[in-house]
Amino acid sequence: MSFLDYLISVDARAALMGRMMRKLGVDRQLKVVPDHAAVTDRAVNRCRSCGHQDECSTWFDQNEQADAPPDYCRNRDLIARLQHVAGQR
Repeated sequence: MSFLDYLISVDARAALMGRMMRKLGVDRQLKVVPDHAAVTDRAVNRCRSCGHQDECSTWFDQNEQADAPPDYCRNRDLIARLQHVAGQR
């Protein structure tokens, strides 16, 4: 894998994280949590280190509506907390 391929892969995983937050309706809550920049950075890093990007892309294609992320999602706990704060659960 070239360095450019690596960067594209990392960027694609970060985009998946944003897409997941939007799909589950917590993107706005993520922007207003205390120290949101650090929380977002950690969430992006968890997504970047995930090895399930193909499964995640397939999950998006198969789930137009969803209440929770897939079980393998490394940001599952964060999303649940943000949903709780938003009163979605």
